[in-house]
Amino acid sequence: MSELAAIADTHRRLAILRGLAASPASTSNDSLLNALLDDLGVLSTRDQVRTAIAWLAEQGLVTVRDREGLVIVEATGRGLDVAASKAYVPGIARPGRR
Repeated sequence: MSELAAIADTHRRLAILRGLAASPASTSNDSLLNALLDDLGVLSTRDQVRTAIAWLAEQGLVTVRDREGLVIVEATGRGLDVAASKAYVPGIARPGRR
């Protein structure tokens, strides 16, 4: 993986958490999150979004439910703390840093 791709992954993860934090009940689906990332200039394929969601779930920052192929994602309390820059997790971009 190139350095640029690795940096993009960290930004993608942070943008997903911030998108969830701004959503009603801190919940969204992978399709809406994909559109949000594109709007933020973090152009992402659906596979990249789902990979980022799976990584966030492994870290305990989101929970994931599959509803007939639609991936529903909800931020955990720790995920909301990371989104608000109250906590740091290696592998997620920090505001103002790479």
